[in-house]
Amino acid sequence: MIINFFTVPVILFYIVNGFLYLFYAIKLKKNFQNEHNILNSSVVIFLWFLAALLYPFFFRDDSIHGKFFQSLAMQIICIYASLLVFFILFLQYEFKIRKHPELKSERTMESFLEKFNDYTKLQEKNASHSFKTDFHRKIFHIIPACVIIGLWFFATDVWADIYHADLIWGISGEDYAIFLIITVGYTAIIIFAALDYIRLSYIFKKRTIFHLLPQCLSNFLIRTVKKSELRDFTKPVALILSYVPIFFLPMGVFTASALIASIGDGMASLMGIKFGKRNFPKNSCKTIVGYVAGTVSSFIVSIISLMIFEPTLNINKIFLIAIGGSLTYLLIDILSFKIDDNILNPIFCGFVMGLLYYIL
Repeated sequence: MIINFFTVPVILFYIVNGFLYLFYAIKLKKNFQNEHNILNSSVVIFLWFLAALLYPFFFRDDSIHGKFFQSLAMQIICIYASLLVFFILFLQYEFKIRKHPELKSERTMESFLEKFNDYTKLQEKNASHSFKTDFHRKIFHIIPACVIIGLWFFATDVWADIYHADLIWGISGEDYAIFLIITVGYTAIIIFAALDYIRLSYIFKKRTIFHLLPQCLSNFLIRTVKKSELRDFTKPVALILSYVPIFFLPMGVFTASALIASIGDGMASLMGIKFGKRNFPKNSCKTIVGYVAGTVSSFIVSIISLMIFEPTLNINKIFLIAIGGSLTYLLIDILSFKIDDNILNPIFCGFVMGLLYYIL
């Protein structure tokens, strides 16, 4: 653990955001008691504080070179991410709202809901629209896992092995990969959270800044969010935050857990919509086809991840770990907890696979 001038600001920044999320959650629950999932929000808030506490543990190099990258990470997460959000808001106000004041009355939550309801009715009439919408959602969920894998390969295989930049910058390829993944991940969380603050600001009727939400993002949300998410935080923040506590696991286990949360869950949903006919339980929207597709795809991505990132493991151990992860995913999917699967899948699949990794 490294606690110094460069890691403390990130810790405090995340603690502040955790309290801000708490404030929003209380306000949403008060205004929309039957529409806001306070249990889910509570878990996300806990993950904010956990991410703050775990941050200094990711850095292992306290040399002058390591402190340089800690400083750079702090600047990107706390300063540049905030400046980017304020720059977007400034552009929206200066070049949109100020020049076209009528947009302020047009960009409201009421108009957003009207467009959302129209789009939802179109979905209900055409099954292909439902599949297309869910496909867009699931593709978006795969991006964080793909970015993590890409950054790891770049840092270890290109930056260090090919260009030997580790000799120049004084840190190993693995430490550089951790720096990249943590910085990008923690920054993405802040940016997505800021968009949530803007979108959900309609709960403060006299101080709403909903009109500053870029129209392209508003249209994207209409096509990707579910009705149950209108009075809730969006999924990317919860999904990326759920990766934080399992990032300490071996890379193969971590990658498998992340891919189960994205590809496994995505295949279950898409195959269920496209081919599912028998629901289980009967009163749910989940299908037997979806369960099978999600479990099989989780098993496959786990094997691939472990074979690539943990080449020293024997095949029997790889299969047992993959079976443990895929069965954990299936159990979570069947039980249908009130907590979002995007949170439960990576954490519990990672915990089970990590336990099997160390005891087998």
